[in-house]
Amino acid sequence: MGATFDLFTEPGATPVCSRAGCSSTASWRVNWRNPRIHAEDRVKIWAACDEHRDFLADYLRSRSFPVRVTGIDDDVENLDDTSARVAGDGR
Repeated sequence: MGATFDLFTEPGATPVCSRAGCSSTASWRVNWRNPRIHAEDRVKIWAACDEHRDFLADYLRSRSFPVRVTGIDDDVENLDDTSARVAGDGR
């Protein structure tokens, strides 16, 4: 199934951070799923700026959702329930 959120809603558009009230350009994808309601191949995406990357990922991790943070152009096909890292820092 793959990602379920189109970061680029219009051709040439710049993705914007998903944090409420933030209008900064997103540099990161916070890939996640709710294992109670989503199949293993379902990946949802929140876009994140540098400032809100960890906030958004930690919010989802606090709910025990599998999370994987990647660069804005890196697609994720699926998440396993043990995936909880941020690219580049081993989390």
